[in-house]
Amino acid sequence: MEEVLVYRALLAVDIERSAGRGNVALWQIRDALRTALSESFEESGIDWAACSTSDLGDGLRVVAPAGVPKARLIHPLVHELAIRLRAHNRTAGPLTQVRVRAALHAGEVRAATDGEVTGRPLEVLARLLDAAAVRGALAAAPPEVTTALIVSQHVYEETVRHGYPGIDPESFHRIAVAEKEYTTDAWLHLAGSAPDPRQHGADAENVGSPQDPPPAHRTARMVNTASGNGAVYATQYGTQNIHVHGRT
Repeated sequence: MEEVLVYRALLAVDIERSAGRGNVALWQIRDALRTALSESFEESGIDWAACSTSDLGDGLRVVAPAGVPKARLIHPLVHELAIRLRAHNRTAGPLTQVRVRAALHAGEVRAATDGEVTGRPLEVLARLLDAAAVRGALAAAPPEVTTALIVSQHVYEETVRHGYPGIDPESFHRIAVAEKEYTTDAWLHLAGSAPDPRQHGADAENVGSPQDPPPAHRTARMVNTASGNGAVYATQYGTQNIHVHGRT
């Protein structure tokens, strides 16, 4: 069996809190994700039929065809996916709501003639998808945020930081990943949320925020609370006052 090394963009998507919903709901959310993802690929100019897909149980792994730019899997693909999942959730019941974690990486993989794709980049992709920081960020995000995207340092350096059309580096912030034997820095983006002004890539270009800040005459107020050793993931405009209960 002839095998060759090829450079490919890799995307993995996993449905948040899919366990315990029962078979009927699981089948429905799996179908909803596959439909939203395939439509998003096509809308982004990527032939879904030409992609290599693998079932992850409550998600999908997609190996893009040769020559597909990594940027296209960020914009417009992630934006299109978020729109479709929000549309689905507007009419879905509690058991069939869909929010996802998505991981993007790229690298050399071994492609067999039977279509099987293997290699270290796929292991890295799996670790990124399982990162605790991504799970926590999505869980803390408002319901309208349907997609939490994590990109590898490789993708950030080669694609995100350059501010290609539709990609705002300021909407990504650095996170630490430590899953099993794999430790690295990666970059998190919550589709549909405002950029976090506290987090910037060291040499990322400022190409503008996808959302304008509120007018100066308006005052925004948001209260974030956490108990014990909880962590709060939030983005807000205006003055932020933090009070830790029980401390002075």
